[in-house]
Amino acid sequence: MSSNKISIPDEELHRVRYILAQTAADLGSLTKEEFVQALAKKDISMDDHRLSYHIRMAEFSGTLCSGDLLPTKTTYALTANKVKRQGTIDREEALMRFTRKYFQSHQPATLEDFVWWSGLNINDCRKGIAFLGDTIHKETWKGREFYLTDSCRTRGFRTGKLLLIPPYDEYLIGYKSRDIVLPPDHRHRAHNNSGIFQPIIARDGIICGNWSPFREDCQADFFDGSNKTESLQEAWTQYQRFRQK
Repeated sequence: MSSNKISIPDEELHRVRYILAQTAADLGSLTKEEFVQALAKKDISMDDHRLSYHIRMAEFSGTLCSGDLLPTKTTYALTANKVKRQGTIDREEALMRFTRKYFQSHQPATLEDFVWWSGLNINDCRKGIAFLGDTIHKETWKGREFYLTDSCRTRGFRTGKLLLIPPYDEYLIGYKSRDIVLPPDHRHRAHNNSGIFQPIIARDGIICGNWSPFREDCQADFFDGSNKTESLQEAWTQYQRFRQK
């Protein structure tokens, strides 16, 4: 295999993949540094760039997948241990389940949101919605049509709630219609045109500022003209508890 001027012989590819798989099977969830240690025990040494290609190819082949969450490090796990084998289903059933999962976790959402998130063509997305039948309905808000499942709660919103949202969270990345919660004038504070997303703060669902996840104290920059740092203390305390787990 060769890519970006890196040539990896098949013998090396298969040997390293076997070691990566065995190490993941033994340790459950591990970092790149632990892969380095496992390879060293087999007298295999390589630079970080080359190892990254081996890990990437192991992911492409379905051997490895994302492991347990750590605050600052990526981990890997054996796919067979993380993703249990299921029975086969036909395409229509798969499309129906896929559609239901999206709207249950992202509702209310538009057809265009579903197309954006799923990568499916618009006809398949329409079919998926149709397969849900009476379990999903449509509501119009500010000239846009949103889909909601009948189990969606639409009352009881807690006002004044501030949320600390990490970069690449589904709150923004899962929708095409981000302007509903992100004022267009402030779009650059949340993400750029190259797909780089920033940590953001939401108040009553609307993006209003940025925060710093790895500072020792709560630091926020509100771009909506307000100063609500004191109100963030509850969310910051919850975040610190999460980091200490």
